[in-house]
Amino acid sequence: MNSAVKNLNFRTVFDAAADAMLLTENTGHIVLANPTAQQLLGYSADEMKGLAIEMLIAPRYRKQYRYYQRLFLNRPVKRSMSVGNELIALNRDGKEILLDISLSPIKTGQQLFILILFTIANRRLDTEDALRSSEERLRLAKQAAGLGIFDYDFKRNIIYWDRQMRKLWGKHSEKTVSYEEFVAAIHPEDREARQAAIDKAMDPNSNGEFKAQYRIINPINGVERWISARGRVYFEAGYPHRLIGVTRDVTEQRNIQKKLQVHRNETENILKQQVAACTASAIAHELNQPLAAISAYSEVVLHALQNDSFSADNLKRALEGCVAQAQRAGRSLHELLAFLQKGELMTERSNLTDVIHGALSIVYNDGYGRFHPILHLQQNLPAVQCNRTQIQKVLVNLFRNAIEAMRNIDFPILTITTTVQTVNDKDVAVVIVQDNGPGFDQVVAKRIFEPFFTTKPSGIGMGLSISRALIEDNGGQLWVDSDAKTGAKFHFTLPFGP
Repeated sequence: MNSAVKNLNFRTVFDAAADAMLLTENTGHIVLANPTAQQLLGYSADEMKGLAIEMLIAPRYRKQYRYYQRLFLNRPVKRSMSVGNELIALNRDGKEILLDISLSPIKTGQQLFILILFTIANRRLDTEDALRSSEERLRLAKQAAGLGIFDYDFKRNIIYWDRQMRKLWGKHSEKTVSYEEFVAAIHPEDREARQAAIDKAMDPNSNGEFKAQYRIINPINGVERWISARGRVYFEAGYPHRLIGVTRDVTEQRNIQKKLQVHRNETENILKQQVAACTASAIAHELNQPLAAISAYSEVVLHALQNDSFSADNLKRALEGCVAQAQRAGRSLHELLAFLQKGELMTERSNLTDVIHGALSIVYNDGYGRFHPILHLQQNLPAVQCNRTQIQKVLVNLFRNAIEAMRNIDFPILTITTTVQTVNDKDVAVVIVQDNGPGFDQVVAKRIFEPFFTTKPSGIGMGLSISRALIEDNGGQLWVDSDAKTGAKFHFTLPFGP
């Protein structure tokens, strides 16, 4: 060995090392720090001398450091970086630095020193920082959403759960719980439905999705809460392995929904009472007149029969009056029943022109023949999809209203038009029914479809309300042209058939 090598001492090699190095006592206090370590950590040699290693470690890892320090002192053997020893240090500015370290014990007599060699592992630190940030964001998101997380291990029959779920279940320490203990907190009435949802998700032929709402009863305070749970079953070799998901306390939402339903029911009851009152009033009003007329006609006939003073013509007229008034009462009741009772709608492809001609024939046969029809019916109009009987009823009602409105017109004209219009990028059939009567102002136009509203001296005002309901049931719209210059002008649409 040449003299130059012999003259090399520990301090010379220590200071010249490219890697950061510290020499500490077994108490953990620094004896020496080489220039590389000083530069890395931002301290001078004098500042680092006597400094406890613990002060260079991030506070959250100091307890861990003390544990490993005791292990090393109990068995002080060389531990290289290849073992994966690491330390998260703080530089003078407080920045965290992840270090890969190796430890080498040096004994001089009874004194034990420790040589620490370390290199930066920033990439891993960046990864850990990103992971911590991600975990923090997840924690905050969970907290904001009130979510609890669970992991049901089917094979071990235990559930891993987080703090939020443990709080709901009245468990504050155990990170796992048996499935039986978990289920014990679920309301007995909800256990079967929840289990059925789990069984469905466990079916290999399903998509594994689990969704259920159920009540739990906190065993500590007896408080009942509604829980919404969602998750997914994961399979191994075709068998269910785990169910992972989240829970959320939806008690307040359920209470709000319950209150809204109560208010909705109360509103519906009030509306039903109002409709019933209006209906009863309308029936009483409408039936009173024909019944009074029938009574009067009957008294005339009875008086004539008792006194043998009747003629065949007078008796015929009285009986015809009774029949007419009875028919009037029957029509009113029919309108009310049609409005209050709706059956299942059956539709078919129908020729709109034929439906219009059929409605005109009904009006003629009912004695509404005093008018002149003008038809502008588009040729080759595609078939419409509708309930033929209902649309015919609508047309008959519109025709009768028009004819009655023109009863004082010398030359009453009923104009019926069919055409095609595009509504919301879709072609529909349009029917226009117009008369040359007196019409009505915009105030009446706004109320014309209200139930029990009428401008007629007789009638209960249900015809147009029923007609609109029927058209809407058939997928169309019915409205009145309040800007019509003469007479009344009604429009309705119907969809074309497939």
